[in-house]
Amino acid sequence: MMGEGTQVSDEAPPIPAEIPIDWTDGLLPVIVQDASSGEVLTMAWMNRDAYARTRAAGEMWFWSRSRQALWHKGEISGNTQRLVELRLDCDGDALLAQVIPQGPACHTGQRSCFHRTPEGEPRLTGGSVLARLEARICERRQAMPDGSYTAHLFRAGITTVGAKVREEAEEVVRAAERESDDRVAEEAADVLYHLMVLLAARGIPLERVIEVLAARGA
Repeated sequence: MMGEGTQVSDEAPPIPAEIPIDWTDGLLPVIVQDASSGEVLTMAWMNRDAYARTRAAGEMWFWSRSRQALWHKGEISGNTQRLVELRLDCDGDALLAQVIPQGPACHTGQRSCFHRTPEGEPRLTGGSVLARLEARICERRQAMPDGSYTAHLFRAGITTVGAKVREEAEEVVRAAERESDDRVAEEAADVLYHLMVLLAARGIPLERVIEVLAARGA
């Protein structure tokens, strides 16, 4: 217990000396995280070779315990994971890999391997929903199918899309002032959708916006 006159320092504790990677067991668990959204995508294993290849290539390599072989994530599917940063935990026996995923992380086609509860109930994260929506919007921009509202917006141009963003923003404010929570959520979803169409029309990925928010400490 601190007595009278005890000084409490506002300074952060000193950073401990560098901890080497502990390869005692030959393999390290690696948590793979979306660098933009923070969503956990998968957990895999690395040995020294996989670690070295990941550092050299800038893309994720792992060790398959079932096949007893190295594997380059996305080598067959095309769903590679571009490395942004590797972090080592405080004991030196686990890694965190922050990546930019090029497609789903899970072999089932889901964005994240952690897409269900132990009871089998599906679980979607905000990051996965927005990523799926962005992919669909980009598909519409390329294909421009007849009867698609998204394609109609792209054909109409930036000014029209911008007017829709402004209109939907006004509607969510009105809903927040006098309507139910459900209506506010619905109107907010409309704002997000039209804003993402606007970004796509300008060729700006959502990832860039998230990076700006992250830099601001959001």
